[in-house]
Amino acid sequence: MADFKMLPSAVSFVDNSLCYSGQKCQRIPEALIKLYGVKVHSLDLSYNELASLHGLEGFPQLRELVLDNNQLSDSLSFPYMPELHTLSLNKNNICDIESLLLKIRENLPNITYLSLLGNKACPNELSGAENDEEDYQRYRCYVLYHLPNLKFLDSNKVRESEKVEARRRGKFMNIIRPKCSEVNDDILNSILISETLTPLSRTIRSPDDHRGAYGKCRYRYSGKHSEGNRFISNSDL
Repeated sequence: MADFKMLPSAVSFVDNSLCYSGQKCQRIPEALIKLYGVKVHSLDLSYNELASLHGLEGFPQLRELVLDNNQLSDSLSFPYMPELHTLSLNKNNICDIESLLLKIRENLPNITYLSLLGNKACPNELSGAENDEEDYQRYRCYVLYHLPNLKFLDSNKVRESEKVEARRRGKFMNIIRPKCSEVNDDILNSILISETLTPLSRTIRSPDDHRGAYGKCRYRYSGKHSEGNRFISNSDL
């Protein structure tokens, strides 16, 4: 019942458009579904902390969905929503573009507007300084191959020439990058290695300890630049 008490001051519902933005919720409140679910055509849940879309099936008439600035990752899933034509997922934690596109194609068959800016899955300058324009164009080609009915991608209108290029070679345009979890694991492993491997001795030696390291050398160099040859003059030869 706590959800019902908080809704009036946080929710906006006008002309079948529901906005519940900036409330730091980690899941879609059940009260929203019970009060407005069947009446909502446009839903804005941006600037929250959503890590799951559980409960989205409670909005069967949904046509527009805005999920910008949340915590959605590659584990997100969509219910089957044949009416949805607009999906905005800007600035989330999505890395696997192939997995996302397969979910959209299977469960959101009528999508015509899609925006993924600010995710690792969308390789432009917003998601990483290492990305360039060529990376982004390859990404667009790959997305349009999987979703040929798109009219807008990342706020840019899809050109007919892009559709032709996507049909011709979009299948091979995916840019393979480490998944977010793999990147985090790599960073952690590098920290652990740096802490366990060191060129310095683990023991503290006193100033009087002059011990050195010695051993056999497997190779001997006797060329013209060897140390011994520096002291040989022509008269000695």
